[in-house]
Amino acid sequence: MKITRSMLFAGLFGLTCCVAAQAAQNISKEEVKHFKLTKVGSISVAETGGSISSPSDLHQEISKRADEKGAKYYVVIAAREHGPNFDAVVDLYK
Repeated sequence: MKITRSMLFAGLFGLTCCVAAQAAQNISKEEVKHFKLTKVGSISVAETGGSISSPSDLHQEISKRADEKGAKYYVVIAAREHGPNFDAVVDLYK
């Protein structure tokens, strides 16, 4: 089985979600529906100059911003590697 870049990114991103115990957690859209969570907003994380240069950096920044907005969970709508940076758009939930 050939491992693609997106599969590697998804795996690394999922692994980093286990690192911070009290930070906002990445969940699926199905979990949002199942637990009937309330959407509290959306955020976009995009930095330049290589400040978010790994999936781990991206997770930390998303969690930090979600915490600032009072969210406990987030769903990644889109994520990509753009040159030396990673960026994402996420929906936030309580």
